[in-house]
Amino acid sequence: MRKIAFIDVDDTLVRSAGSKRIRMPATIEYVRELHRDSFELYCWSAGGADYARSSAVELGIADCFAGFLPKPTLILDDQAPEEWPGFRHIHPASLPL
Repeated sequence: MRKIAFIDVDDTLVRSAGSKRIRMPATIEYVRELHRDSFELYCWSAGGADYARSSAVELGIADCFAGFLPKPTLILDDQAPEEWPGFRHIHPASLPL
């Protein structure tokens, strides 16, 4: 089975405090680990594909991603994501620092 992961930008890869963007090092390193572990990675954001791409470039991890996407507002599928084989949801706060 192919290993595919979708990685969000805001409050996952970076946090914003006013106009300042704060990197989330544990998540950035986890993205690198997933890439080394042969995951096919996609960066997505409610801000759109261009924002996802520019954020990944800013963080120096754009080469880890196969593509950049807007975050979906609807998923049409006969199964809920929780029912997908091997599906996991990981909150960035649960990653080790």
